[in-house]
Formats: sequence, structure tokens, C-alpha cells
Amino acid sequence: MYTAHPHRYADMPYRRTGRSGLKLPALSLGLWHNFGPDRPAETQRAILRRAFDLGVTHFDLANNYGPPPGAAESALGEALRADFARYRDELVISTKAGYLMWPGPYGEWGSRKYLLSSLDQSLQRMGLEYVDIFYSHRPDPETPLEETMGALHSAVQQGKALYVGVSNYSAEQTREAARILADLGTPLLIHQPRYSMLDRRPETEGLLDALDELQTGSIAYSPLEQGVLTARYLDGIPEDSRAASDSPFLNSDALTEELVGKLRALDDIAKSRGQSLAQMALAWVLRGGRVTSALVGASSPRQLEDSVAAVRNLDFDPEELARIDRVIAS
Repeated sequence: MYTAHPHRYADMPYRRTGRSGLKLPALSLGLWHNFGPDRPAETQRAILRRAFDLGVTHFDLANNYGPPPGAAESALGEALRADFARYRDELVISTKAGYLMWPGPYGEWGSRKYLLSSLDQSLQRMGLEYVDIFYSHRPDPETPLEETMGALHSAVQQGKALYVGVSNYSAEQTREAARILADLGTPLLIHQPRYSMLDRRPETEGLLDALDELQTGSIAYSPLEQGVLTARYLDGIPEDSRAASDSPFLNSDALTEELVGKLRALDDIAKSRGQSLAQMALAWVLRGGRVTSALVGASSPRQLEDSVAAVRNLDFDPEELARIDRVIAS
């Protein structure tokens, strides 16, 4: 039987999520990839156990994570029953609905019917009575925002979610979502945007400013740009890498000579900080405290350990930040 490490909370920093009472670990574990039937179940459980032992108390999912869709939630459900049942109150478990999950007109987007049906299915797969955070995964251009936010509010009222969030919403959509939820009496806890050294849209498009104004938390996904911001591609494209596969999220064409040159320059900066490139990329997202948590994936416990080591140095001096900006802009 798994017993959690007695000092699991010693080294991980925890950050308050907006103006709520909920704190999240600086690094959270995303189950987007690597949690499906094509991966050994024992490896998946080993990653989850190691994460919790390192103070990673937040496991982030969505209804369609896998592959196939639903597999990640089912895998987590098995791990919860086998390893984490007695630690449920020490965990934050989040899931989302918004992308295609089942066929027909009610299997995606933001209708009340889809969101609440999806949440019920997610809870069944995970064997839970509630999730800690339930997200609208993307804005629906055809469903009134009042309906989508009303569904999130209902999830809280029904006791199926403790908090609610949005993902992939623009700054203006986020402001309006927060206003509607506030009128209903359910605060907007958190936003989950894509954010990294290479993708700065939350800064340039005003989302981080909006979250500051709303006192809403944030959790960044793809802070390593699908593995681009690691040492994996500094000397070519490994045969077993995501870029060498048929992944829709990263292909070899994206790894231009110009980009690889930037990655090598960033790697030099990371080495001067005593970090790997991945660790520096995670620290960069978390710099200054504007982002509550950064989501990392892992294909092995060792890869997770490398990511978590980023919390040992989250500070940058102005010259380091300027050097990074010059590399990105070059």
C-alpha cells in the first residue's frame, strides 16, 4: 500500500489563487498526455505517487484527455482508489469540458446540457463525488455566455464542483464571465491560458492585466511548448520525440534552424543560473507571482523530478530577463 512521503510539503511553494482561500502548488501535474491505455498503468501510478511525494497536490484533467478521450480520468480514478483514497482531502483535482467528447450536437462547446452531462461522466470515471475545479475549456461562439457560466454555477450549487474556472478565454471574455458569475454568487477562481517564453499572448493581449484587476488566479499550460523549451531538440530531432511523430501539437517543421539557435542561446542562460532549459522556462512563467501555478506533464517520475527542481530558483535579475527577451526577439 502506498504511503505518502512524510515531508511532502517541505519544499514546494504554494500560492494563493486570486482572492480565494485555495492555494495551489507552484507546479501542478497535467494529465493531458501519457495517461491512457498505450502507457503502462504502473508507470502512470508511479508518476502520480512521485508527484504527491514532491508536494504536487494538484492534478489537472479534461474530459477528452487520453487518448482516447476519457482515458486520463479513468486512469486517475484507478490511482485514486488504489493509492490516494485516504489523501483525497489533500488533493486538488480539476477537470474541464468544451472540446469534442461524444458525437452529435450535444457533445462539445458550452451548452448547459453538454457541460453538466460531461461533468457527471467525469465524476463517474474518476469515482468522485466532486471535483475541486470545473472549467469551461473554451468559449462557445454560439451559446450565450450567461448559459455557460450558469452551468458552472449550477455545478457548484449541486455540490459537484467547489470552484469554477475558464480556459482559452480572451481578456474581454474573461471579464464578462467573471461579471456574470459574480452576479450569480460564484466567483471566477482561475483562468488556464497557454503561456510560455515563446508564447506571450497573455501579456501582449492583456489577459494577465485583466486577471490582476479581477483578482483571479491563473495556471499556465504548455509552459514548455510541448517539449520545445527543453534540451531535447538542441542537437536535432530524436526519433522517439513528439516532433518526430505525427502529433498534431508539434511537428518537425516547427523546429527551424532559427528556433533551435534561440533554444541554444536560452540554454546558455539557463546554465548560468544553474538550471536546465526546462527548469528556467518554468521559473520564467512563475516569475513575479502573477501566475499561480504552471502545468507540467511527465512520461516518467524522473522527468517530473527535473521539472519540480525548478522551484529551487524562481527569481530572475533584470539582466537575465533582458537577455531572454533579446534572444526571443532576435
